[in-house]
Amino acid sequence: MTNGLDKVPVVLVIKDIRRATRRQFTAEEKVRIVLESPRVESSVAEIGRREGIESLMCYGWLRKLLQAGKRRLARDTTRAATPREVNDVRREAQGLKKVGADPALESRMQKT
Repeated sequence: MTNGLDKVPVVLVIKDIRRATRRQFTAEEKVRIVLESPRVESSVAEIGRREGIESLMCYGWLRKLLQAGKRRLARDTTRAATPREVNDVRREAQGLKKVGADPALESRMQKT
Protein backbone atom coordinates (compact mmCIF):
# COMPACT_ATOMS: atom_id res chain seq x y z
CA MET A 1 0.00 0.00 0.00
CA THR A 2 1.35 3.41 -0.96
CA ASN A 3 0.77 6.68 0.82
CA GLY A 4 -0.58 8.32 -2.36
CA LEU A 5 2.72 9.89 -3.36
CA ASP A 6 4.47 8.73 -6.47
CA LYS A 7 8.14 8.15 -6.10
CA VAL A 8 9.26 11.65 -7.04
CA PRO A 9 12.78 12.54 -6.01
CA VAL A 10 12.83 14.92 -3.06
CA VAL A 11 15.13 17.27 -4.94
CA LEU A 12 12.52 17.80 -7.64
CA VAL A 13 9.81 18.45 -5.05
CA ILE A 14 12.00 21.07 -3.37
CA LYS A 15 12.78 22.73 -6.72
CA ASP A 16 9.06 22.88 -7.53
CA ILE A 17 8.31 24.49 -4.18
CA ARG A 18 11.08 27.06 -4.62
CA ARG A 19 9.91 27.84 -8.15
CA ALA A 20 6.32 28.32 -6.97
CA THR A 21 7.33 30.63 -4.11
CA ARG A 22 9.97 32.63 -5.99
CA ARG A 23 9.55 36.39 -5.80
CA GLN A 24 8.80 38.17 -9.04
CA PHE A 25 10.20 41.66 -9.55
CA THR A 26 8.75 44.30 -11.85
CA ALA A 27 11.04 46.24 -14.16
CA GLU A 28 10.60 49.29 -11.91
CA GLU A 29 11.68 47.34 -8.85
CA LYS A 30 14.73 46.00 -10.66
CA VAL A 31 15.76 49.50 -11.77
CA ARG A 32 15.21 50.89 -8.26
CA ILE A 33 17.34 48.17 -6.71
CA VAL A 34 20.14 48.45 -9.25
CA LEU A 35 20.29 52.25 -9.21
CA GLU A 36 20.36 52.34 -5.42
CA SER A 37 23.99 51.24 -5.20
CA PRO A 38 25.65 54.34 -6.68
CA ARG A 39 23.21 56.65 -4.91
CA VAL A 40 23.81 55.41 -1.38
CA GLU A 41 27.37 54.26 -2.03
CA SER A 42 26.51 50.65 -1.25
CA SER A 43 27.78 47.78 -3.27
CA VAL A 44 25.41 45.83 -5.46
CA ALA A 45 26.12 42.80 -3.29
CA GLU A 46 25.10 44.68 -0.11
CA ILE A 47 21.85 45.83 -1.68
CA GLY A 48 21.17 42.28 -2.86
CA ARG A 49 21.61 40.97 0.67
CA ARG A 50 19.34 43.66 2.08
CA GLU A 51 16.64 42.92 -0.54
CA GLY A 52 17.06 39.16 -0.17
CA ILE A 53 18.33 38.72 -3.72
CA GLU A 54 21.38 36.85 -4.96
CA SER A 55 24.17 39.28 -5.80
CA LEU A 56 24.69 37.62 -9.19
CA MET A 57 21.08 38.42 -10.05
CA CYS A 58 21.60 42.07 -9.10
CA TYR A 59 24.75 42.26 -11.20
CA GLY A 60 22.85 40.70 -14.11
CA TRP A 61 20.11 43.32 -13.81
CA LEU A 62 22.72 46.09 -13.69
CA ARG A 63 24.46 44.72 -16.79
CA LYS A 64 21.15 44.50 -18.68
CA LEU A 65 20.19 48.03 -17.62
CA LEU A 66 23.50 49.45 -18.78
CA GLN A 67 23.34 47.59 -22.10
CA ALA A 68 19.77 48.74 -22.72
CA GLY A 69 20.75 52.31 -21.89
CA LYS A 70 23.70 52.15 -24.25
CA ARG A 71 21.51 50.79 -27.07
CA ARG A 72 18.89 53.46 -26.44
CA LEU A 73 21.43 56.27 -26.45
CA ALA A 74 22.98 54.96 -29.66
CA ARG A 75 19.57 54.90 -31.35
CA ASP A 76 18.77 58.44 -30.25
CA THR A 77 21.52 59.80 -32.48
CA THR A 78 20.38 57.83 -35.52
CA ARG A 79 16.66 57.53 -34.95
CA ALA A 80 14.45 56.82 -37.92
CA ALA A 81 11.98 59.42 -39.09
CA THR A 82 8.37 58.93 -38.16
CA PRO A 83 5.83 58.41 -40.96
CA ARG A 84 4.47 61.89 -40.30
CA GLU A 85 7.94 63.44 -40.69
CA VAL A 86 8.48 61.54 -43.95
CA ASN A 87 5.14 62.74 -45.32
CA ASP A 88 5.90 66.35 -44.30
CA VAL A 89 9.24 66.25 -46.14
CA ARG A 90 7.64 64.69 -49.21
CA ARG A 91 4.90 67.35 -49.24
CA GLU A 92 7.50 70.09 -48.94
CA ALA A 93 9.58 68.55 -51.74
CA GLN A 94 6.51 68.31 -53.99
CA GLY A 95 5.77 72.00 -53.36
CA LEU A 96 9.32 72.94 -54.25
CA LYS A 97 9.20 70.76 -57.32
CA LYS A 98 6.05 72.52 -58.54
CA VAL A 99 7.75 75.90 -58.43
CA GLY A 100 10.89 74.44 -60.06
CA ALA A 101 13.14 75.25 -57.13
CA ASP A 102 15.80 72.64 -57.79
CA PRO A 103 16.26 70.30 -60.78
CA ALA A 104 18.41 67.98 -58.64
CA LEU A 105 15.53 67.64 -56.21
CA GLU A 106 13.30 66.47 -59.05
CA SER A 107 15.70 63.69 -60.01
CA ARG A 108 15.98 62.58 -56.37
CA MET A 109 12.19 62.48 -56.03
CA GLN A 110 11.88 60.26 -59.11
CA LYS A 111 14.29 57.74 -57.59
CA THR A 112 12.14 57.21 -54.44
